[in-house]
Amino acid sequence: MQIGPYSLVNNLVLAPMAGVTDRPFRQLCRELGAGLVVSEMVTSDVRLWQSRKSRHRLDHSGEPGPISVQIAGSEPGMMAEAAAANVALGAQIIDINMGCPAKKVCRRAAGSALLRDEPLVRDILESVVAAVDVPVTLKIRTGWDAENRNGETIARLAEACGVAALSVHGRTRADKFEGAAEYDTIARIAAAVKIPVIANGDINSPQKAQRVLETTGASGIMIGRAAQGNPWIFRDTVHYLAHGALPATPGVREVATLVLQHLEALHQLYGEEAGARIARKHLGWYTQALPDGAGFRQKFNRLTIAAEQHEAVEQYFHNLENVADRIVIGGYMVSDADTGEGVARQHTQQGVMAA
Repeated sequence: MQIGPYSLVNNLVLAPMAGVTDRPFRQLCRELGAGLVVSEMVTSDVRLWQSRKSRHRLDHSGEPGPISVQIAGSEPGMMAEAAAANVALGAQIIDINMGCPAKKVCRRAAGSALLRDEPLVRDILESVVAAVDVPVTLKIRTGWDAENRNGETIARLAEACGVAALSVHGRTRADKFEGAAEYDTIARIAAAVKIPVIANGDINSPQKAQRVLETTGASGIMIGRAAQGNPWIFRDTVHYLAHGALPATPGVREVATLVLQHLEALHQLYGEEAGARIARKHLGWYTQALPDGAGFRQKFNRLTIAAEQHEAVEQYFHNLENVADRIVIGGYMVSDADTGEGVARQHTQQGVMAA
């Protein structure tokens, strides 16, 4: 997939998720096969960039390119200023958020709230595109609500303003994350423009990724929540799209090594206290459906010292090695529509596999 001058290694994109897609997680997903990773949302108000949270979000040290940074706001001048400032800090792609349904974002007329004001959308897109010499991408929803699905109009507007690629979450803002994603709407949007359209929403297995690509005509796939605790979904999807079958499940030691790598990166970026706190949600996702995961989390969530967290994770996976050879990560539940076969060939239940 091509975005501006960048030829991505594949068409799989990690969705920007606040509090999740920080630098350690982005690097992990890229290592496991994501063709592009997008940063957490950064406010367009540069006056707020001095907070610890913003400093971490603006830090792209050691990241391979292309570096994509998402900005959010509702004032064209501020959005342009933020875009230019991020490019100066190393951003190689600027992504504009017009898809977030969160109340605290929409209350400021940002995120998906912007879809109600097409003239303002135009002003923001024109201002940002003119302010930077890197590709500008846009993330939207299908519309504000069921009666106001204007995704096709916004897509054409974006293309006319010089936007290089468009990501579409297949729900309206009113839907939030409820109900089924509207792949038929994404298909109409993809057919309406010539720029790459990246389909997003409910893509939780390699089989689903293939079906969405086939049914929408999208150029790429964006994976968000399904990657939480399962960054291997990118490796699995790359393999499935190329070979029509899932790769072997990872060994217990392979999983342990990656989780420990992630843990160490969190401690290094955030410091011991904040790193230990942030690590709890990630370890919760990693162990959600593994043997004695609940017992492990109960103990792990009380730990505040990095060395103790490291030791706890090492011991947990060492115990798993005594009873299993490999770990089924993801627990992909495959429907008839996903495979056409009515059965899942592999990965139907997250857990362990005996040697």
